[in-house]
Amino acid sequence: MLDGEAEALTRKAIDLALAGDGRALRLCLDRIAPPRRDGPIEFELPPIKTMEDAAKASAALLDAVAAGEVTPDEAGRVMALLTAHKQLVESGDLEARIVALENRQ
Repeated sequence: MLDGEAEALTRKAIDLALAGDGRALRLCLDRIAPPRRDGPIEFELPPIKTMEDAAKASAALLDAVAAGEVTPDEAGRVMALLTAHKQLVESGDLEARIVALENRQ
């Protein structure tokens, strides 16, 4: 039904937007610069170099949620990052232990 009409429809929307049609303008701007779905969040998070640091960071994140500084949704996304980082720290610790054991032999 609309096959082959994309270019004409796009041009019409642009022309309407340029003529001051608010809906067409919003449609065009949403395609040029879509609204952000998320943004940066700010709260205190301690450096994470050890497993203990990861637990402290998790506690700090929960405190930020409880204080209303961070939404539960934001916290879930940050927690996923913390979990991934924790796994990297664990892997690094495990590798260091293996190397130390191998060097003893």
